[in-house]
Amino acid sequence: MRALLQRVSAASVTVDGEVIGQIGPGLLILVCAMQGDTTANAESLAAKVAKCRIFKDEAGKMNRALLDTGGEALVVSQFTLSADTRSGNRPGFSTAARPEEGETLYEHFADQLRAQGITTAQGRFGADMKVALVNDGPVTIWMEV
Repeated sequence: MRALLQRVSAASVTVDGEVIGQIGPGLLILVCAMQGDTTANAESLAAKVAKCRIFKDEAGKMNRALLDTGGEALVVSQFTLSADTRSGNRPGFSTAARPEEGETLYEHFADQLRAQGITTAQGRFGADMKVALVNDGPVTIWMEV
């Protein structure tokens, strides 16, 4: 699985003009299941995200994790993270998991964050979403398991 983490002061996702998920300080997590991914990948990624030390400590160093800060997570599915841009001008997305598998793994990933005690909001899988965020730092991290 792949994820793009953005440390945020606030973030929200809107579908058809309705805000369906929003958070305060924490992480906006764009996530993509790849072909061959399993629930074990989703669990591993969720554990890694929860423990990723990208929040400032008292000395101003990035030394605290989402679990340490009590921050929230907004999880948004984004199959375009599978983009293959090695040739031509049009990205290919054939390495993304099929939609039904992708949705199952996306939901499992979000559930795993909740199981660790992280308040987690979500977008809607497969929907045309509008994502708003205030990137804090900015800090943006790419993860893959």
